[in-house]
Amino acid sequence: MGFAIAEECLRRGADVTLIAGPVALSCSSAIHRINVESSDEMYAAAVSHFTTADAAILCAAVADFQPLHMAEEKIKRHQDDLVIRLRPTHDIAAALGEMKQPHQRLVAFALETHDEEQHAIDKLHRKHADFIVLNSMCNPGTTFISDDNQITIIHQQGKKDYAKKPKVQVAHDIIDELALLL
Repeated sequence: MGFAIAEECLRRGADVTLIAGPVALSCSSAIHRINVESSDEMYAAAVSHFTTADAAILCAAVADFQPLHMAEEKIKRHQDDLVIRLRPTHDIAAALGEMKQPHQRLVAFALETHDEEQHAIDKLHRKHADFIVLNSMCNPGTTFISDDNQITIIHQQGKKDYAKKPKVQVAHDIIDELALLL
């Protein structure tokens, strides 16, 4: 979804920086692409680049937790169970929401599995986002490993549901909504 959004922003004349995790996707050479491998690297890149941005669209599915300790070698099977302690990763949306200046816009995504709208509305307020793009794991053939998506855009004034369509068309819908705020 992020690559489709970046391309749509470029098509509309924006100066685009794309912070991308480890993926095998390519983008236009006019897009300033920053490759990262960890949530810590994504956090650092997002925080440093947001200061000069008019808007940030946070659609990466960054893990909320990471292992407390990283094994330096393969963990061999010695017993039937293994306990892995986790710690929270940086909350990129919350950090950018706190940094956001009056002229900046922040678009966050919410991928939910239950109580979807309520969780998205809560996120809208907690992260100081201008709107939330809600993805649903309940919509077959959308979100991950698919060229299609089906979203709901939620903002302070209400919500707007969209039909399932190719991600390039979903990107157009999202940037239309952002353009109204800019």
